Amino acid sequence: MANYHVSKHPDGGWQAKKEGVNRAAGIFDTQRKAEKAAKEFSANSGGGEVRIHGLDGKIRDSDMIKPVRDPYPPKDKVC
Repeated sequence: MANYHVSKHPDGGWQAKKEGVNRAAGIFDTQRKAEKAAKEFSANSGGGEVRIHGLDGKIRDSDMIKPVRDPYPPKDKVC
């Protein structure tokens, strides 16, 4: 699981940043694009939570993201 934060980047634009990592996973023109990318990153790494920060730096919203692949998919049974 991977949690991501969407926040204002110090050099301009918006960043999608994995929790506990110093470097941004991506820098985007708009907050909406950064949020979409953060949700994709989280889903591809097993799901997690995406926290969206406002201009003041406070968390204004968060979303739980499901994993893209189920590690234990149901097995088909033929009757």
